[in-house]
Amino acid sequence: MKPRAQSSLRVAVTTAAVLGAAGAAHAQDQIRVVGSSTVYPFSSYVAEEFGATTDYSTPVVESTGSGGGFKLFCQGVDEDTPDVTNASRRMKPSELKMCQENGVEDVTENVIGADGIVFAQSKQGETIDLSREQITLAVAAKVPKDGELVDNPYNRWSDIDSSLPDREILIYGPPTSSGTRDAFEELVMEYGSEHIDGYDEGYTTIRQDGKYVPSGENDNLIVQKLAQNEAAFGIFGFSFLEENRDKVQAATIDGAEAKRDQISSGEYPISRSLFFYTKNAHLEEVDGMEEYVDMFLSDQMIGDRGYLKGIGLIPMPQDQIEKERSEWEERVKVSASDLEG
Repeated sequence: MKPRAQSSLRVAVTTAAVLGAAGAAHAQDQIRVVGSSTVYPFSSYVAEEFGATTDYSTPVVESTGSGGGFKLFCQGVDEDTPDVTNASRRMKPSELKMCQENGVEDVTENVIGADGIVFAQSKQGETIDLSREQITLAVAAKVPKDGELVDNPYNRWSDIDSSLPDREILIYGPPTSSGTRDAFEELVMEYGSEHIDGYDEGYTTIRQDGKYVPSGENDNLIVQKLAQNEAAFGIFGFSFLEENRDKVQAATIDGAEAKRDQISSGEYPISRSLFFYTKNAHLEEVDGMEEYVDMFLSDQMIGDRGYLKGIGLIPMPQDQIEKERSEWEERVKVSASDLEG
């Protein structure tokens, strides 16, 4: 099997197009996938390869964000609901409850690999090292001042720390529906605020005064904005950095670079696992769904020499890959207790 050219991916990007075609998709035995913009390039690659090298139709893949994907996935088991949802963070117990209340009771969770969240800027900008505390003070809605929390007054990075550039604060980041946003709030803001005097607990509320700009679920648009504005930063997954190193570069975070080996080892502090969830009630109804998942979890895709590594996926150890395959083969049903903690 030969990999397909990335530019040939046939995917549905708009919600309207996918929702409008949903009934037809299932009538034609076409798998429907929704969810994370971070997992989207990997899922799309597998979908294209699946359509090109098997007798099944190419799955329709939509980038809705992790939260948006779970809302669609958990609507029910009718044929016009998605079969698979991707996520750049784990399903929440509340989302599983939503699924169960709508009759989606048999769901299997699989991890496909790891990813790092990058804090990127134009390739033309000066290299910069930022701490999670500094980033928190740049994006938080309220910051500590004279013993109380006040509306964030910082307009320039040098306002936060005189050692930082005298450069306006402008950050293009993921919206609230995004798993990348959830992970950023947890791994950067919660950690950062817990290490800043004046916050009583982890603080994750992002400012809404124009310094942080939610930029939808198309991370390529953020890359374009960074290429046009050297002052701006953007937040997205490592794979988009890999694909666009000619346009953007990543800040080092707490002294660690956004590199594959440092993400894999955990030295890079903003890393997370990537998931997808299958609606097992659809396995008998959607032709090729089982085979699609088999391909996604194959060494050919997610192994250390797999195709997805070439577009930015950080592979898991082989024993973890084997564990994920085993759980899929046994159709292990995700439970609320699995998702707690």
